[in-house]
Amino acid sequence: MLNYKRYRANPVLDFPERTWPNKQITKAPIWCSVDLRDGNQALVEPMNVDEKMELFDLLIKLGFKEIEIGFPAASQIEFDFLRQLVKENKIPDDVKVQVLTQCRDELIDRTFEAVKGIKNVILHIYNSTSTLQRDVVFNASKEEIIDIARKGTQMVKDHLGQFDGNLQLEYSPESFTGTEVEFALDVCTAVQETWANATPYPIIFNLPATVEMNTPNVYADQIEWMSTHFKDRDNIILSIHPHNDRGTGVAITELGLLAGADRVEGTLLGNGERTGNVDILTVAYNMFSQGINPELALDNVKEIVEVCEKVTKMPTDARHPYAGELVFTAFSGSHQDAINKGVKAMKDRQQMHWEVPYLPIDPADIGRKYEPVVRINSQSGKGGVSFVMDTVYGYKLPKKMQREFADVVQLISEKEGGEVTPQRIMEAFKTAYLENKEPLCLEFVSFKEPENSDDTLAILDFSYNGEKFHSEAEGNGPIDAVQLAIKQCVPTLDFTLIDYTEHTLSQTGGTGAKAAAYIEMRDERHGNTTFGVGVSSNITRASIRGMFSAYNRLIKKVKDI
Repeated sequence: MLNYKRYRANPVLDFPERTWPNKQITKAPIWCSVDLRDGNQALVEPMNVDEKMELFDLLIKLGFKEIEIGFPAASQIEFDFLRQLVKENKIPDDVKVQVLTQCRDELIDRTFEAVKGIKNVILHIYNSTSTLQRDVVFNASKEEIIDIARKGTQMVKDHLGQFDGNLQLEYSPESFTGTEVEFALDVCTAVQETWANATPYPIIFNLPATVEMNTPNVYADQIEWMSTHFKDRDNIILSIHPHNDRGTGVAITELGLLAGADRVEGTLLGNGERTGNVDILTVAYNMFSQGINPELALDNVKEIVEVCEKVTKMPTDARHPYAGELVFTAFSGSHQDAINKGVKAMKDRQQMHWEVPYLPIDPADIGRKYEPVVRINSQSGKGGVSFVMDTVYGYKLPKKMQREFADVVQLISEKEGGEVTPQRIMEAFKTAYLENKEPLCLEFVSFKEPENSDDTLAILDFSYNGEKFHSEAEGNGPIDAVQLAIKQCVPTLDFTLIDYTEHTLSQTGGTGAKAAAYIEMRDERHGNTTFGVGVSSNITRASIRGMFSAYNRLIKKVKDI
């Protein structure tokens, strides 16, 4: 049994004045990517300079205006990467490069050396403030912790004279979630007073969930408490840096934004220390799904995944929100049916706003395709199969036929195991309907309208069980005339037309458009019913082919009894 008594609940904040539960997210925050720093340091095999450059280019393409590129004072490869960015003029004028350093004089010296020649820099200093780290790591008092932060700030301030770019200060009380909010405020205030608006840019106070220690509402209370207690709040950018130790990184980010955060530090796909950083893509796509502009160019999630997997050498989980291979995929029959009906309803109504069951956004909006939205296995139903036939191949199966063909596909799944691809479904459709030419095979048919008659004359050549026949008959339409012509030669084929539908195959289009005809027939001797399908550029010929298809399926049903 788990020894749960070894653990105790982390303290919560008594903050009845909270207002965040009554708020809504209405705009995107300032996004800061830390893929090249926090994300990179969490990799088994850190990125080399070329890989860092490829990821940096992607971040610029996505529209990030603040990018933390590393810890150049502590790593030669990160120093060299930063200098290469400068040498190759890779940093756009509207992008701020963020660099991290501890509050030590020699590290700050080296950091300023690294950022020389960069137009816009965020210099990020930090020290740990939590009760646990003060005790077991630093063995330091509150006053000593504050002094570290104050001295680090002064060191940065002292170096301003030798830097000719625009510099913004960021300070993080690391392990903020394990720090008393009153003490976190004291540390930030000491930094604020020491800095004393040394540059005209707002100071960034970054309050990280370095370790998720409680439920998301507790983090939101901590953020709102800090936001409402800061001095000169209008000249502060309140930033959050959530991790995902409890699996609620996205939740604490969203609640943190409700609680007053202006800025979010995170990574693409959530790569980061231990269980990861918050996934900026998920938070941004969540906003997008609510009609909010995420202020990032995220319309090609496939490209983002490919680059991230390449440079991090980490796969993306198939169920990862928005980015996973299977997240827009339905195997359940009831889900497939609902998606099918939802997409059809939107088309029929020419609806502006996206509303489809089980799909919070249109996959096509982020570079995904419709084909994999519904995938078929033994758990699927008629809705999924008909969805694939319609959206992939243009066949709009009649409602009664959907169940019939779904049974065909389900047998394939059970026999062959696993998923049945759209290609395999179409192969089965051809075998069962379009290429079903035995034992009754149409060889030639033409039609005439006899004088002084509303009937149609069918002139028919066909074979049955290898024996060839020629027959002519008049009926009240092409299908009726062909049926009579067949029955004259093979009286045992006593079949009746039940239903007939047709449509243009939408995928073909243009002058070469073809028609699909669906013919439902009943065997009067045995009571069986089935559908046949015919396709031709001539709708009459398509219907006759569909009738022959149905005949052969009914004949086979009798043989299978």
